[in-house]
This record gives sequence, structure tokens and C-alpha cells, in this order.
Amino acid sequence: MTSVQHDLILSQSGFSHVIDVDVEKIDIAQWLFTLPDAEYQRCAPPDHIAAGATWTDDGKRMSINVEMIGTGLVVQHYVGEVTERLYCKMVSLSDVFTPHGRTKVQVIWELRAKGLPNGKTEYTNSVTSHPTDDFLSFIEKNGMSFDQAARDRQAASGDHNQRETPLFAESIARAARRTAG
Repeated sequence: MTSVQHDLILSQSGFSHVIDVDVEKIDIAQWLFTLPDAEYQRCAPPDHIAAGATWTDDGKRMSINVEMIGTGLVVQHYVGEVTERLYCKMVSLSDVFTPHGRTKVQVIWELRAKGLPNGKTEYTNSVTSHPTDDFLSFIEKNGMSFDQAARDRQAASGDHNQRETPLFAESIARAARRTAG
């Protein structure tokens, strides 16, 4: 079993985007678990490769996302710890395929909506990753310090999150308009 190092942060970022939809019409969980593959791809081209929804063996909702983060192909196995209308907390033990081999990291993805005046909503997309024991062994084997790995991951993940956040927000807004309309 892979052990997650919760005391170490590999990367962390959060970005927000305001959409022109009342928060009462927003349902992040509904959007996330019915997100078409092509729509997911449009939310961070060319990084987003594929997405789908399924269930864990014990009945929790799950989102599978395949994406490029920097030079790593990442397969996210997001399990819904909280799956509510205005807040989802998704946790993944993610497979990362790099030019130097395969490893695992834990990724926590939080999606939030907050009502603003004049019928607008602020969407916030936060991503935090923690190394696993496997990851720490992997970077040591490849002659990289944790600080360097964290700097590289922070740069790549922060850039990715900054680009996907407004596109996710606008996708959530389109879904809300379709449901309300």
C-alpha cells in the first residue's frame, strides 16, 4: 500500500473566476459527474485528454481524469469525499507517467461556488498535491531533491490550474443555464 506524506506539500494552487449565473442554479456535483469527455477536453486544451465518471467498490462517486501536467501524463482517480451542490472535495491517488518512469502522488481537488451580488457566482478551483513514499523514492532514484521536484510541480500544476479554472467555471455556467432553461 502506498503511504501519503501529508506533512509535505508538492504543489498547491487556487484560482477563481466569476460567472454570470446565480448561485442557486449551480450544482457542481451534478456537473462533475455528468461532464462529457469532449467538454472536459475543452476545459484545458491540449492538457485534458479524457474524463469519465464511475463508482468505487464501496459506492462512492468517482471521477477519472487523464491529463498532462507539465511533462507528466497523470491518471487521476478522484474519489468524492464531499459531493455537494456548491462544494466538492475529490481525493486521488494519481498515477504519474514521466519521461523517467512511473510514480504516484496524492491530489486533492476542491471545487467551490459562492454567491455574489447581482446574480453572479464566484467559482474557485483549488488543487493540492502531496508526495507518496513511492514518489520520494522515485525522485531520489532520479537524483532530484524534494525542493526541486516541488518547484517543478508547482510551476506546472499552477499554470495548468490557472488555465483550466475559467474554462471549468464557464462550463459549469453553461450546465446551469441548460438545467434552468
